[in-house]
Amino acid sequence: MPMSAEQVEQFRNEFRTKYISARYSGWRHLGLTVSITLLVMIACILALNNVLPLEWLAVPVTFVYANLTEYLGHKGPMHHKTRILPLPFQRHTVEHHAFFTETRTTFDNSRDFKAVLFPPVMLLFFFGGFALPVGLLLYYTLSPNVAFLFVLTSAAYFLNYELLHFCYHIDENSWVSKLPFMSTLRRHHTFHHNRRLMSNYNFNITYPICDYLFGSYYRGD
Repeated sequence: MPMSAEQVEQFRNEFRTKYISARYSGWRHLGLTVSITLLVMIACILALNNVLPLEWLAVPVTFVYANLTEYLGHKGPMHHKTRILPLPFQRHTVEHHAFFTETRTTFDNSRDFKAVLFPPVMLLFFFGGFALPVGLLLYYTLSPNVAFLFVLTSAAYFLNYELLHFCYHIDENSWVSKLPFMSTLRRHHTFHHNRRLMSNYNFNITYPICDYLFGSYYRGD
């Protein structure tokens, strides 16, 4: 069911009271996310050594894999509650989609960044629980360069995800919103915030590759 402007405002106030502490800084949160991810990327770049042509294939393969993971994770646990993973549904469908609707897509101030950016602990989960184990597997089964390229591309994709999603929710009159392709990507995401469409369409946050492939790309009436 669509939410009225009053319901959205009420939810935003309740969310801020419940989840955003007085010491929270949205810009610090964003800066921490960018800084940690860039450090990981730089470390991977410095670790590369005489990369073979075939090893460079790790970059596009990882990109496609990340796009598919983004799509399935969004379409799955983030929009369908399960006993095993109830938190993504709560965080995304219940909270994020009530804080931002198709007609109320933007932050009111920097403290609202909390409603978009992943918690810093997710960086530990992403790099420690996902990128590192897979990277180690690739390191010992294929080559160190493939492993570092995988982690590098994964980190770059994660940062790209966070920054694009962040940009979709800033003032649409800002210079960022006028960058090439941004209006198309933002429109794609705004349709997803329509509560009638959110469970069936536009699950890619970054580039709608899988939405095209799996028939869930919604262009508008």
